[in-house]
Amino acid sequence: MGNYKMGDIMKVLYVRISSVDQRSDRQRVNENEFDLIIEDKCSGSIPLFERQEGKKLLELIEKDIEFTLHVYSIDRLGRNLKDLVNTIHFFKKKGIGIHFISQGLKTIDDNGKENPISKMIISILGVVSEMERNQIRERQREGIELGKLRGVYKGRKKGTLEDKFQFLNKHKKVVELLKKGYKGTEISSITGRHVNTISKVKREMGI
Repeated sequence: MGNYKMGDIMKVLYVRISSVDQRSDRQRVNENEFDLIIEDKCSGSIPLFERQEGKKLLELIEKDIEFTLHVYSIDRLGRNLKDLVNTIHFFKKKGIGIHFISQGLKTIDDNGKENPISKMIISILGVVSEMERNQIRERQREGIELGKLRGVYKGRKKGTLEDKFQFLNKHKKVVELLKKGYKGTEISSITGRHVNTISKVKREMGI
């Protein structure tokens, strides 16, 4: 952990490459300046805290370790806009600044206040994310209608219900965070799951 001492604000560099044969050198800018380097080899579509190494960032938060997060570019943090916006919002709520190195963008300025430029960009990402979700839903509806016309799509058989075990297993991360005492809104920010889904998980768990 470099020269990090307990009580200091740790500088963490997060690196992500998509496959094992890619090199991460470009993202490791001035790597000796950092107290901790976390590297994932996975798709950017996976939410940050569900990645094998990304989970370590959540562990730092749970241990109340103060740190700033440094990422070479926004797409290294995530490619799914909804998850990206949720992740940035979660870090902001925890008072943890993110510095996107290549864009020269900080979510929290040196005075500990939210960066207005960053806030504007995040807002734009939120609008784009909403448009993207609407487009996906529209394409799904069109696909279903076409499937019905062709006699391909039958839909779920009436009266069939998802097994409780299958449902909870599908939302393992939500279950895990609920057991740790996280609030529904925090879990929504971390996992990208809708608060209604989280409420349903709570009911199934008997909470």
